[in-house]
Amino acid sequence: MIYFIKFVYSFVLPPGLFVVLLLGMTIWLWRSSRRPALVLLGITFLLYLSMTPLIGNLLMAGLERQYDKPELIQGDVIVVLGGGATSGTPDIDGEGNMYGSAANRLLTAVRLYRQTGLPILFSGGQVFPDSGNEANIAKRQLMGLGVPETDILTENRSLNTEQNATNTAALMKSKGLSHPILVTSAFHMPRAMLYFKDSGLLPLAYPTDYTVSLEGRLYTAKFSPSPSAINNTGTALKEYLGCLAARF
Repeated sequence: MIYFIKFVYSFVLPPGLFVVLLLGMTIWLWRSSRRPALVLLGITFLLYLSMTPLIGNLLMAGLERQYDKPELIQGDVIVVLGGGATSGTPDIDGEGNMYGSAANRLLTAVRLYRQTGLPILFSGGQVFPDSGNEANIAKRQLMGLGVPETDILTENRSLNTEQNATNTAALMKSKGLSHPILVTSAFHMPRAMLYFKDSGLLPLAYPTDYTVSLEGRLYTAKFSPSPSAINNTGTALKEYLGCLAARF
């Protein structure tokens, strides 16, 4: 019963509500002009699909499964890419917090640091006027997690993945480093690897922050519109487009 209620709710609240409204418009339009009604029905169906975990997960899985976790960790620096941060928000030892994806990347880097003892290089700047400077916040949080300041390098100017790669390569060269272990979200890894290779680096991919389980199953909720599903769809399409742009 609880799953049925969740399914119904998904069409009462946005974004599912918009599907219902568009279907209502399609029915109303059908009475006077069937061809435009069919076009609107097709658009509504595509919009509905983009809102479902079924499609969002399929698109994300195509990105997340391109790189496996390496069996042997070899490198001289752990490079972590930012994924957004807030400014002015309260934290334990200061202000500013990493977004969920960026926080997951940071945690993975700390665990790798404890396993390897390699320094951590965090790359990411202040992308928007009201966002936080990712590298500066990351440094404070890394120190709060027990990483010594002497083992932390920051690159706090990059605004996108291409700049992450270019600026990181320059900083690594100035420090005599050449073999990065690249830590970023699994869905972001394919695009990040393209840009880092273009910058003259051959990083070891260490994906993290997975959004899709390895073994997928079909159930009612996979067909329910949800904000997280449409976010996954949009994120995946952005990454595919970004990979295409990076190649050309």
